[in-house]
Amino acid sequence: METQGVASYKKNASRLGAHIVFVDESGFLLIPSVRKTWGPRGQTPVIRHLQSRSRISVISGLSISPKRKRFGLYYTLHEKNIQQAEVCDFLRHLLRHLRGRVILVWDNARTHKGSLIRKILSRFKRLHVEALPPYAPELNPDEGVWSQAKNSLANGRPDTINELRSHLLETLEGIGSSQKYLRASIHKSDLPFF
Repeated sequence: METQGVASYKKNASRLGAHIVFVDESGFLLIPSVRKTWGPRGQTPVIRHLQSRSRISVISGLSISPKRKRFGLYYTLHEKNIQQAEVCDFLRHLLRHLRGRVILVWDNARTHKGSLIRKILSRFKRLHVEALPPYAPELNPDEGVWSQAKNSLANGRPDTINELRSHLLETLEGIGSSQKYLRASIHKSDLPFF
């Protein structure tokens, strides 16, 4: 069953011939995420790392083109928590790459509301926003991008923030250049019409 918001952006996108862009944010720490792995029998694998809370925050958008139904991935990286200003920078970045109307689908996070967001939405009339229902990350296909990225980077051990940035960029470029990986993110979500 479709929620009203999901039905709304689906209907608007087909009526307007607009790009649909699912937007979300995530963070990547220098402390490695650990996943199940292989090791010699009787020898538990050990990952040694620096105890640092340094992080890279990323905002991304998984887009679907209106005519050819091709997928795209757009993102920006930051060495601090993402606030309204970073969201606005990302929206400008997105609009430089996508022609025509754009329907943003995102959650109701504080960074997606406020005066800076209202200002950019009023400035760019081709930008329209649809909110996902509260507490429904399973409806946002961009969560699938983060799942793939974190699985790819799991058990790694970057020593510096620059090394983490390099690995992260390589991973996101790999995901973004593969229609198969992007399609998997769409299908992994609980959106009923994909």
